[in-house]
Amino acid sequence: MDAFTHFNGISGKVIFDNARVGVKEGFGLYAKPQAGYQALSAHYAFKTHFTNINSGNEKSLVENLVGWSRRNLMVPIPRVDSIDELNELLIAGCLEYRQHKIQGRSQTVGEQSIADCHALIKLPEYTFDTSRTVSPRVYDDSTFQFDRNRYSVPVKLVGRQISVKAFGNEIACYYNADKVATHQRSYERGEILYQLEHYLPLLEQKPRSVYHAKPIRRSEAMALLDWGRTFPNGAKDTVKLLVLSVEYGVNRLLTIRDQLPTGIQPTIELVRSELSPPVEPIPSLATEISVHPVDLKAYDRKFKVVGQ
Repeated sequence: MDAFTHFNGISGKVIFDNARVGVKEGFGLYAKPQAGYQALSAHYAFKTHFTNINSGNEKSLVENLVGWSRRNLMVPIPRVDSIDELNELLIAGCLEYRQHKIQGRSQTVGEQSIADCHALIKLPEYTFDTSRTVSPRVYDDSTFQFDRNRYSVPVKLVGRQISVKAFGNEIACYYNADKVATHQRSYERGEILYQLEHYLPLLEQKPRSVYHAKPIRRSEAMALLDWGRTFPNGAKDTVKLLVLSVEYGVNRLLTIRDQLPTGIQPTIELVRSELSPPVEPIPSLATEISVHPVDLKAYDRKFKVVGQ
């Protein structure tokens, strides 16, 4: 589906591997697609074609391009923080490949791609929803269960039923049609994924729990706890530090901590002043302003206030 959007069109036939996620039973010409694949092909009006088992030769071009991508884009192994960042690197590498000219061809890969795009079917008005949708209830710890893992939502939703749309790499949570949380999807088992901002309203009401709360101890904001203990108001100031970390990032606050001179008492006001953009200097004004003398006696003569 992302490929259709990228090329701004749909091919008349799409070849799929004989994976169980797409094939209910059979293989090749006799494959019966899963309901989701049938709905996808109906929405975009393309014909599905499933390969036979262990028949890489039926999609040799794809196999060769996968090998090229592995050798050229995955060596050395990319160091990324998320699947989205990895996808951006791969797309950048593929776009760069458009400048390549295959031996024996007069056009570059990009020029041939533009020519092929003219034969694509126009995209429909609406994008097909590929998500798996469920409606779980939020537990007392402000998390919900999906698949084999749990994910957090804002604490105000405890006990409420929400709508969850699970995509391949993302979990999107909705309440009353409003998106309330987004998580990167986990394929582990028994993992709990917290987001600090979901628990801040509760911590502001009960600041003493800040040093023992699991959502904090499992986040990068854990590094701020020891520093927060040195502030005048202890737990309350620590919660305020966490609020600032959501807006400005933990690393920026840690940089401020490390740059403070030894012996300086840290305060929330001091941290906020370091986070504020520098004030632009006021343009200097001339110390002397030239004033042309005016003969005010002209008014006196006009109105005959004094003698001529």
